[in-house]
Amino acid sequence: MNYRLIAIGGVVLFLSGLLAGYKLFAPGKAPAAASSQQLILTTLHDRGFLVTQTYIFDQPAVIKKSAGSALKDFFFGQTIAARGTMEVNLGIDLGKVEAGDVEFAADTVTVRVPAVSLFNTRLVGPVEVKNSQGLLKKLFDSDDGYNEALAALSRAAEEAAGRPELVERATARAKEDVERLLIYFLKDKKIIISVK
Repeated sequence: MNYRLIAIGGVVLFLSGLLAGYKLFAPGKAPAAASSQQLILTTLHDRGFLVTQTYIFDQPAVIKKSAGSALKDFFFGQTIAARGTMEVNLGIDLGKVEAGDVEFAADTVTVRVPAVSLFNTRLVGPVEVKNSQGLLKKLFDSDDGYNEALAALSRAAEEAAGRPELVERATARAKEDVERLLIYFLKDKKIIISVK
């Protein structure tokens, strides 16, 4: 009978130790997907400037520097004709999204993002520059016109990228990309992206 009591006591002690160990060291529940405002802001701010659309333009630019009359142009005039391939990147600056731009409702999250803006304009290939200078200008101030041509090509490409239909396309793509960033941790909510 003594052995029986010792065996029962040992089993009870073993089971109570097993239960206490499970309660103390049991794996916790999987963390629920946090839909907090701070998580959304951190995700967007970490992304920085999101380039949503890239356009390539190959168009000519002409710079005509007139001295005022045909005779003066013959001596001091200059005409620069340039052609080059320019790349223009449009996108949104996600660093400008603030806490007030994120709103939660029952089953929806609304995020207001900044409007599409120009990120950069850069030359993709060589620039062909044809420079016609007046006689005296060629002798005393021989400027190849490359920098002015590059600036004119950049301005022309930026103006072309600013057309409403191209900005609209970049805005639509920006909304899709931001939604794609947020859907990973907002699976159970409908995401609405609007522009400020």
